[in-house]
Amino acid sequence: MKGYLAKVRTEEPLVQCITNFVTVNDCANILLASGASPTMAMDIREVEEAVEKVQALVCNMGAIEHIDSMVLAGKRANELGIPVVLDPVGAGGTTLRREAVQKLIREVKFSAIRGNASEIKSIAGISSIGSGVDVSKDDVVSEETLDKDIQIFEILAKSIHTVIAVSGKIDVVTDGQQTILIRNGCPTMARITGSGCMVTTLIGGFCGAQKENAFQATCSAMIVMGIAGESADKKRIELKTGNATFRNDLIDAIFNMTEKEIEEKQNYEIYKRRDL
Repeated sequence: MKGYLAKVRTEEPLVQCITNFVTVNDCANILLASGASPTMAMDIREVEEAVEKVQALVCNMGAIEHIDSMVLAGKRANELGIPVVLDPVGAGGTTLRREAVQKLIREVKFSAIRGNASEIKSIAGISSIGSGVDVSKDDVVSEETLDKDIQIFEILAKSIHTVIAVSGKIDVVTDGQQTILIRNGCPTMARITGSGCMVTTLIGGFCGAQKENAFQATCSAMIVMGIAGESADKKRIELKTGNATFRNDLIDAIFNMTEKEIEEKQNYEIYKRRDL
């Protein structure tokens, strides 16, 4: 997955984020660290006009009150050939969110959808309730459940014609035809608010810089985020700091990341079913 971060830094894509107030600052800063630029235009009176000036749109269901804005902006982005990325925060947790995510998928064509396993399984029609915005313990993708879970993700990707990215101990990215497992990252990433929102936003930046290949752009963004997490965690352990410092170090790690570091530290594999 070489060259995608460099492409972001060269192209400097402007990414419109309709996202939640809890993580809006982190999402803006992760884009800036990567070389992209953020705009947080989400008022329904301006989203269609704003999206005409950007290279990617990120819709985050943490901002559940702005679903109509996401639909309007998403439809306009589709008309203009601008990549749209969805983070289905809490999908399946309430009736409101179940209906909202189905409305979005029905009305907007997404280049990529990134969520945890509970959120993605809910979209696939499998009854699954996470713990707030976190994955349910029953839904965690493990070595033992890998084949079964990936089949669900692949079928979903094919059915709605998008890239599905599932964050967890093992990250899974699939477009239904090709699937990659990513083993970068660290447990501390789950101890800060917004690591999922940040990686979805980063995917938006990567897709904006390389819109002709959403699958590889998504894989690259996930790998870069995982490597950054590893670097930040190494620093946390060395300096005996906590999760607040880790969050800043995570953003710094992306800001300072090099193509050489990505090449040396990326840990992914092309998935092949073990029962074949």
